[in-house]
Amino acid sequence: MAINPQQREGLLKEAQQARHNAYAPYSKYKVGAALLTESGKVYTGVNVENAAYPLSICAERTAVFKAVSDGESKFSAIVVVTENGGSPCGSCRQVMAEFAPDMDVIIAAEDGRIDLETTVADLLPYYFSPDDLP
Repeated sequence: MAINPQQREGLLKEAQQARHNAYAPYSKYKVGAALLTESGKVYTGVNVENAAYPLSICAERTAVFKAVSDGESKFSAIVVVTENGGSPCGSCRQVMAEFAPDMDVIIAAEDGRIDLETTVADLLPYYFSPDDLP
């Protein structure tokens, strides 16, 4: 892991707190994420559901898009918190791979239990990257 224990704990707390702001009236499955940029900034994200389900967005992508919209595109780590330590979906994995395939990914349950520590590339082997484009 490229982050130290203090950063890990801080990101975990930020993701746990962010999770409370999730808008999940349909699935009731709230997700919070905290993304650490290489510059040291932290961006949080939550899942935001929509009655037209495909228009919903996940917490991981919310955090990445917030960071990118602020000019950040180099990421060190992300912590994702769900009620049961659920893993990022395929769309989130692909978005994270676009910017930081070697980024640390820490998946935790709402009580703070760490279920998995890995990298984006390990979550999504053989991801499609900008190098695949002519």
